[in-house]
Amino acid sequence: MAAALRHRHQPNADDRFLLVSFDLDGTLVDTAVEIVAACNLALADFDVAARAHDDVVSCIGHGTRELILQQLARVLIAQPAMAAQLPFDAVYARFQHHYAMTSGTTGQPYAGCIEALQILDRAGVACVCVTNKEERFARQVLDGTGLAGFFGSVVGGDTLAYKKPDRRVLEHVLAAHGVPARLAGHVGDSSIDVATARNSGVAAWAVPYGYNAGVPVADSAPDGLFARLDELAAGIASGLLRPPGALVFVED
Repeated sequence: MAAALRHRHQPNADDRFLLVSFDLDGTLVDTAVEIVAACNLALADFDVAARAHDDVVSCIGHGTRELILQQLARVLIAQPAMAAQLPFDAVYARFQHHYAMTSGTTGQPYAGCIEALQILDRAGVACVCVTNKEERFARQVLDGTGLAGFFGSVVGGDTLAYKKPDRRVLEHVLAAHGVPARLAGHVGDSSIDVATARNSGVAAWAVPYGYNAGVPVADSAPDGLFARLDELAAGIASGLLRPPGALVFVED
């Protein structure tokens, strides 16, 4: 005799995640080389020696404007006499010039990234890219890596009047797609992304690689930590990962 089921119902939209938003740099794509290159090309225009790769990478996450601010601050701590020849607006303008040339040229999707997006696409889960990088540069990276077609929309650091970890960023995404917070999740590589998810009331997922300033993202206590994005996607598509409160079939 077949085992009884405690919950008998027809599966519906409330039983599964309908939307996943993804950070870009350090989550979907390894963009460090092209960002560091643009930074050092900009500094070279002002006769400043190249910054160490890891030093620049430690500043990724808050957006390119903040990255250049932090790099200039570090240069001036060591060489305060250079302040007059390093006006921020001029240096940042040169960075934008160079990054327009390098973004989307050397970045590579992480292992499992493309597979994850394919899994979610087949499962009918909406995917959105939410990054603090300026939208035009984010689109260049997505185009250059062949990922653009997987995303219904892209929200950059300059798309709205606010950016991650402000709760309104994901609230904007949820409203645009008509999805309640409990049926959505955000995945990233940093404490910024975990805070963004928490602030917005969506599931907070993370990957352990990326650019979290050298600090393990696990320290931010995400709801789930996945070695590869396709592991996360498979969990969503299979129903192993479900929204809070979703009914499941349970055998007696």
